[in-house]
Amino acid sequence: MADRMLTRSHSLRERLDETLSAHRNDIVAFLSRVEAKGKGILQRHQIFAEFEAISEESRAKLLDGAFGEVLKSTQEAIVSPPWVALAVRPRPGVWEHIRVNVHALVLEQLEVAEYLHFKEELADGSLNGNFVLELDFEPFTASFPRPTLSKSIGNGVEFLNRHLSAKLFHDKESLHPLLEFLQVHCYKGKNMMVNARIQNVFSLQHVLRKAEEYLTSLKPETPYSQFEHKFQEIGLERGWGDTAERVLEMIQLLLDLLEAPDPCTLEKFLDRVPMVFNVVIMSPHGYFAQDDVLGYPDTGGQVVYILDQVRALEEEMLHRIKQQGLDITPRILIITRLLPDAVGTTCGQRLEKVFGTEYSHILRVPFRNEKGVVRKWISRFEVWPYLERYTEDVASELAGELQGKPDLIIGNYSDGNIVASLLAHKLGVTQCTIAHALEKTKYPESDIYWKKFEEKYHFSCQFTADLIAMNHTDFIITSTFQEIAGSKDTVGQYESHMNFTLPGLYRVVHGIDVFDPKFNIVSPGADMSIYFAYTEQERRLKSFHPEIEELLFSDVENKEHLCVLKDKKKPIIFTMARLDRVKNLTGLVEWYGKNSKLRELANLVVVGGDRRKDSKDLEEQSEMKKMYDLIEKYKLNGQFRWISSQMNRVRNGELYRYICDTKGVFVQPAIYEAFGLTVVEAMTCGLPTFATCNGGPAEIIVHGKSGYHIDPYHGDQAAELLVDFFNKCKIDQSHWDEISKGAMQRIEEKYTWKIYSERLLNLTAVYGFWKHVTNLDRRESRRYLEMFYALKYRPLAQSVPPAVE
Repeated sequence: MADRMLTRSHSLRERLDETLSAHRNDIVAFLSRVEAKGKGILQRHQIFAEFEAISEESRAKLLDGAFGEVLKSTQEAIVSPPWVALAVRPRPGVWEHIRVNVHALVLEQLEVAEYLHFKEELADGSLNGNFVLELDFEPFTASFPRPTLSKSIGNGVEFLNRHLSAKLFHDKESLHPLLEFLQVHCYKGKNMMVNARIQNVFSLQHVLRKAEEYLTSLKPETPYSQFEHKFQEIGLERGWGDTAERVLEMIQLLLDLLEAPDPCTLEKFLDRVPMVFNVVIMSPHGYFAQDDVLGYPDTGGQVVYILDQVRALEEEMLHRIKQQGLDITPRILIITRLLPDAVGTTCGQRLEKVFGTEYSHILRVPFRNEKGVVRKWISRFEVWPYLERYTEDVASELAGELQGKPDLIIGNYSDGNIVASLLAHKLGVTQCTIAHALEKTKYPESDIYWKKFEEKYHFSCQFTADLIAMNHTDFIITSTFQEIAGSKDTVGQYESHMNFTLPGLYRVVHGIDVFDPKFNIVSPGADMSIYFAYTEQERRLKSFHPEIEELLFSDVENKEHLCVLKDKKKPIIFTMARLDRVKNLTGLVEWYGKNSKLRELANLVVVGGDRRKDSKDLEEQSEMKKMYDLIEKYKLNGQFRWISSQMNRVRNGELYRYICDTKGVFVQPAIYEAFGLTVVEAMTCGLPTFATCNGGPAEIIVHGKSGYHIDPYHGDQAAELLVDFFNKCKIDQSHWDEISKGAMQRIEEKYTWKIYSERLLNLTAVYGFWKHVTNLDRRESRRYLEMFYALKYRPLAQSVPPAVE
């Protein structure tokens, strides 16, 4: 890949040299504006703002040539007069770096390390001495094939299966790893699928043909128990199916594989092999419980996601175990932190059954330090000193609860993923990583200026933990393509970890490759027992309507709701999220406050933050102050309602539908959103949705058909888009219905928990198989990670001040 990029860079430089000669004055005019911004970093939208400031004639000339091609692909500019360096991204996952001397118009191509070195001068003029620790994970995967097309990103399991199948299936004897995989397959020491009577591929094939012949003589519905003894005698154990029909299908799949192997048949076969009975899901931070916690600091969408995930996963596991003809009780354990100071929640309870499940529990393990159990809540940014000891405590608890090892460990967010990595490493089991949000994307320049953020956020620990987990895990699931590799114009969360620098600490020249086949897109859904179409009148929870009307329209102002809505007949612009900077609720309020047309057409209702209690979260405190200031500045009382966070999910589902009744809309104005669960919830209920173009919502919504994309950096345009929508609805009432139906159809096709759970178990089977039969264990990279953990992560974690009790 490096050679291909080098060739492309040289040709690009040659074309740019021609453009520099032909349009010297126009380029100087633009670059001089950029240089005049002074030493620092310009983000994409800032670069374009400077470009828009030059004459229209100059813009037209430049956009038509190679310089325009580069400019359209530029994500970042580093200004260090007289130099301007550009990070150019021709397509997702592919980067080039150049710098231009503005005065001499000399152009240089930069390697990644050179670009990062140039960038480091902004933050650390000393250049960190003569030696900088450079992290490069590429050599460990350089020999491993990966796709090269951007459209293949996120379809890792298909590529992996295709590629490794071609290596495995070249003759009869080469299928021995498949037989060995079945031979070692057992549950609590008892064989499944095959027993010791089958010693080689030829005897397996002979036995399978014999079984096939016998099964065709039975009625399809014949239970396995009626021929179990006969099968054991020839070498087959339970796990093939619960009826003659299903066993026959499974045996024919394996016979097909042995006769004419192909990756598609292998994936189908592996999907039916009984492999996953015990699942551990890590989510240490926050208040993890089923009631009365949403809205607490660090407690929101991730909790909802995991609980919905567990219900769907258990249902699918039970369905599969039954069809496999097994009598096994599965277990799913959500591992989180036990909080002795539980502030009225169940977070102080060690074991709690998950509602709507039979065998799934929340298992809480406390944080401990040298003084004993840590009692109080700790911010997600300050958990790092506790996690290594926590991992050991979790391992002990799991051994007791499961009486064995889990089959799959799923990490959530940065802290859950580093714990999952340590556990998977210790226990030797398959690991899955889910980011939810990578803070590096949410806080621009949090890498280069990490020292400024360190006291408050401890990003050095977080980014280091993220790098370890990404490179250690067996597979990564993301909700959208955007999360991995962004879009044509925006950088993905994981993509931002390809190369970056923490000046004075280390430089990452190759952290993660978005083309790595460990990436897979598995989109969650909304809980359809709570979120369903507003048109399903017989299911509507109208008993909540008096409470909802009180919430929205009462003239009373208190700590639950502030400001009143004078005209109750207007449609409602509705939003609901945590009250933090990235969710940008105050941004939406400002767009609304400034647009008089929008204020005439609709009311605004914001659910976020909790005015009923004193927040300990500094960011929430800051956003609250800003909200009060905006209410006063734009005189919003009468057209605006600010409601404290609402923790009753069932009522929230009906609240979405009630907003539908007003012919309102949902707006998700985040600066960046990894997925957008509230977007899915709103669309599932049929609410036309306007959501950020930065992140997952841009993929969930098809613009103009199932909702609308808005740019949080251009709030005035977002407000005008809302004005246009409401005006169209006034003229043609069917316009609202059209977008509403488009939203519901989009969800049904792509975003349900049933699709999610089937896909997750399929991935576990395929990656688990290939990990067993090949060197997917990546032993070399794990040694590298062990060293990185011991020499960098551990000292960083230990340097984080302990929480004040």
